[in-house]
Amino acid sequence: MPVTVTRTTVTTTMSSSSGLGSPTIVGSPRVLTQPLGLLRLLQLVSTCVAFSLVASVGAWTGPMGNWSMFTWCFCFSVTLIILIVELGGLQVRFPLSWRNFPITYACYAALFCLSSSIIYPTTYVQFLSHGRSRDHAIAATAFSCIACVAYATEVAWTRARPGEITGYMATVPGLLKVLETFVACVIFAFISDPGLYQRESALEWCVAVYSICFILAAVAILLNLGDCTNVLPIAFPTFLSGLALISVLFYATALVLWPLYQFDQKHGGQPRRQMDVSCSRSHAYYVCFWDRRLAVAILTGINLLAYLADLVYSARLVFVRV
Repeated sequence: MPVTVTRTTVTTTMSSSSGLGSPTIVGSPRVLTQPLGLLRLLQLVSTCVAFSLVASVGAWTGPMGNWSMFTWCFCFSVTLIILIVELGGLQVRFPLSWRNFPITYACYAALFCLSSSIIYPTTYVQFLSHGRSRDHAIAATAFSCIACVAYATEVAWTRARPGEITGYMATVPGLLKVLETFVACVIFAFISDPGLYQRESALEWCVAVYSICFILAAVAILLNLGDCTNVLPIAFPTFLSGLALISVLFYATALVLWPLYQFDQKHGGQPRRQMDVSCSRSHAYYVCFWDRRLAVAILTGINLLAYLADLVYSARLVFVRV
């Protein structure tokens, strides 16, 4: 369902909505000579070089290396698909809403590459001995950063402007949904060990909060990508407002309970890192329990702020049928 940012409208058939000022050329090689086409070529090349450098020396062992390799390969593949669709003028035949898909993917890709650009050097590259493998890994990190900037630039170019009509995912609440689901996935990675939360029902509630809010946000994204927001038994704007409000309330409880039961000694927590014996080890690919607890607490706060902004911005959207 197209939406309007209050007192605004965006057209999705013109690249002027991305701030480029020229019409989108469909089904022509000239697509690649437009600013957005050149930007996507940069994304394609940078991700290709990143995974090629790492693959050539096998510098992607362990979960952190695997995640980084997956990120670069996934972003390269989807960017290639987008370029092929635009070159062939196949947007109408694409199974997902072309009004929502490219910017949704670009936002996820920017976050994926950002995470790899941070995680790969800090948890993997620093443990490599000096030599060819380390040099290739450092170069791959640099190209990952370039890809991250390129994807973030696409999001900035193609997001909704005040006064425009566009797909929901190009609006601020739509982009915040991407951030919310991504942060939730990172939280899930940190709490993958049940020992972090099974000792207290309050901590299990926090995990339930992360799961419920993630599912609701993912449903909102999928409904927009599939252009099937009308299948809901309630109006889609009502669903979005209720989702944001419930998520704010739920995350507020998690923001209180998670640090309380993880870091307060009275509730069985460990206030200092030195108290966690698992943190005495320094090894590649390993994050100790105390660091995981702290990371989840910080990410909970970040997602609460995201949901608060989502709630505020959602009130400024006007939904229209076209």
